[in-house]
Amino acid sequence: MQEHVNAAARVPFLEMRDISKTFPGVKALDHVNLQVFRGEVLALAGENGAGKSTLMKILTGVLAHDAGGSILIEGQALELRSNNHARELGIGIIYQELSVVENLSVAENIFLAKEPVGRFGLLDTRRMNDEARAVLETLDMKIDPAARVSDLSVGQKQMIEIAKAISYQSKVIIMDEPSASLSHHETRTLLEMIKRLRKQNIGIVYISHRLEEVFELADRVVVLRDGSTVGTHDISEMTRELLVREMVDRELSELYATPVSHATSEVVLEVRDLAMRPVLAADARIRDINFKLHRGEILGIAGLVGSGRTEIVEMIFGMRPYTGQILIDGKPVAIRDPHDAIARGIGFVTEDRKAQGLVLGMSVRENFSLTHLEQYSPFQFIRRGAEDERCREYVNTLGVKTPTLEQKVVNLSGGNQQKVVIAKWVARHPQVLIVDEPTRGIDIGAKSEVHALLARLAAQGIAIVVISSDLLEVLAVSDRILVVREGRINGELSREEATQERVMAAATA
Repeated sequence: MQEHVNAAARVPFLEMRDISKTFPGVKALDHVNLQVFRGEVLALAGENGAGKSTLMKILTGVLAHDAGGSILIEGQALELRSNNHARELGIGIIYQELSVVENLSVAENIFLAKEPVGRFGLLDTRRMNDEARAVLETLDMKIDPAARVSDLSVGQKQMIEIAKAISYQSKVIIMDEPSASLSHHETRTLLEMIKRLRKQNIGIVYISHRLEEVFELADRVVVLRDGSTVGTHDISEMTRELLVREMVDRELSELYATPVSHATSEVVLEVRDLAMRPVLAADARIRDINFKLHRGEILGIAGLVGSGRTEIVEMIFGMRPYTGQILIDGKPVAIRDPHDAIARGIGFVTEDRKAQGLVLGMSVRENFSLTHLEQYSPFQFIRRGAEDERCREYVNTLGVKTPTLEQKVVNLSGGNQQKVVIAKWVARHPQVLIVDEPTRGIDIGAKSEVHALLARLAAQGIAIVVISSDLLEVLAVSDRILVVREGRINGELSREEATQERVMAAATA
């Protein structure tokens, strides 16, 4: 537990007073108040749609707030004119979607748009590398400044974003879901780095749906709900139950129902001696994969990031070449590509819904129909009435919150985007539904809704495979868990046998 900052004894570096923001027909923020002190971690908690992103856009000069509110830097009221202006005042931000330039070096990314120049205005590469190395050393990061960013891991790229913010002499750094795409080890590295930043008297605004990180890092927490400040608390005064209740206006026990298994004895999918046909040397490690999946069962696949979990299901969906056998309803099938998998009744909700699961510029209706458009166009002309009716049915059944079917999915919350991805596959009535990272980047309320949706689909007889880096999620939804280690199944646990300790032991031993 961290020592909390005594707010009464210090002037905050940054203060937002009575901040409101109105969009046409929507009150996104309503008199929100927030203070950030140097040398503290302030967690900003709330469901998707609570107003966190809008508030941060105002704080970084991307949006202007309504009249009547004010932003103060070290007690002085200021109008933030732009993102660059906010940066000049000492406010940096690291977005969930990384903004590194892959084909540039580490140093070039850190000093992008402010590269040091020497005589005659030419780039001073040696000085840039030396200054980048100095910034990296303050963060205890052992990365070559000349290394190409495309060669780094996701976690290292996240660290480069932090180094970039430090290079601007930031007094406060906003971190928006910084651990969402990181492995367990990379997350631990990130959390330790944040603790070092606090010791360097840098304030952190930390936005995360992972409550365990909030309780480990935060000195204080501000809770937003429906665009308003619900409460500001020292973390020592909070419990997980109280935080969830303030975020979603429901008890924690209401969010997670006691799981009921709908698994039957009927085997829908079986893989025998499945192995990846090597394209790269590392592919050869994924081998000897054998398991059965039953109708109505939710089969969890756990393991460390990089263990081969996703590669296994990508072979089943025809995205990777394989050897061995895949059987559907007891009969061997050849799955050469995703089209074959779909024809065999397999659906796949991919890990990256924004890049692979949705077309963000298209509407809810258009995204929903992508997997089965032929059902509405028997003569090459789309029957919009039938398409609308079917889409509306699934939007209502799955609880997708959208003002209209024509709303672009980019404007939906993460939880509702995920429901649209699931809906487009469920509409095909698959026998098997593979769901990779079902709740990554969505809030605790939406997470419980997705879990409940998976349970309802299993009750309808769909066999479901769930892959998740969130061990508590795997334990919460699965009837049975396979644990993958270094490309092989290293353990199988029933719901009754599975604990965090047993799963981690199989994942690492």
